[in-house]
Amino acid sequence: MNPARARAGKPGDTLAPVLRDVRAVVLDTDGVITDSARVHAAAWKTAFDTFLRAHPPEDPHQGRPFDERDDYLRYVDGKPRPDGAAAFLVSRGLDPLAETVREVAADKERLYTGMLREHAVDAYPGTVRLLRALRRRGVPLAAASASRHAGELLTGAKVLDLFDTLVDGGEAARLDLPGKPDPALFLEAVRRLGVPADRAAVIEDALAGVEAGRRGGFAVVIGVDRTAGPGTGEALLRHGAHLVVRDLGALVGTGTGTGTGTGTGTGAAR
Repeated sequence: MNPARARAGKPGDTLAPVLRDVRAVVLDTDGVITDSARVHAAAWKTAFDTFLRAHPPEDPHQGRPFDERDDYLRYVDGKPRPDGAAAFLVSRGLDPLAETVREVAADKERLYTGMLREHAVDAYPGTVRLLRALRRRGVPLAAASASRHAGELLTGAKVLDLFDTLVDGGEAARLDLPGKPDPALFLEAVRRLGVPADRAAVIEDALAGVEAGRRGGFAVVIGVDRTAGPGTGEALLRHGAHLVVRDLGALVGTGTGTGTGTGTGTGAAR
């Protein structure tokens, strides 16, 4: 950890009330800390559309292309690659045979890795501002992700040193942690921080992720709606978010930080 960086932040920054009493914060990586969800979605689209063209479902409607917003959020966002691949194939009426799932997941991984080599992925400025405000108050921070690339992404975005611990896809596999919506990944993160879940917050952009936070008994579950699409904020609330914002900078220097207007506090629209 870089002490100078950890202390960075605006002296006048204040946290939204929803975060003032939490003793630790766990953040998902893709779409919350780094602008990498779009890269995941693009890789999934190419992998799925290629597979659907080669193996069209009997029902022509089910052979429609992968939607980078709706299908991504509903079936693959926040999940381990095999789980996401299987969920999407089932949605298109296809049998998620183990060999098929491995084929699609491997193709997606190859495409995603290639895209990362070609395009830099940055951290969201609003997220960085929140991280620095939390660090100034001595709040322990963890990054948690189903992706094995999380450490690489955080390093490239120059924010890895703002976190006290990282639980990524490699660690999840080593510890045999089930994927979201099971809360095991988040619970491992707060265990490493030495804080019980009911005194910590989870910040997620995936439906499976906010559901995991709710199942894990976290004091605060904050959903991030980067899409600003119709119904996305409401869906995050239904799956377990107490509050939804469009940018995490809204939680610094403001009141409640309800950027979407879809959540006004704990228990809203659950």
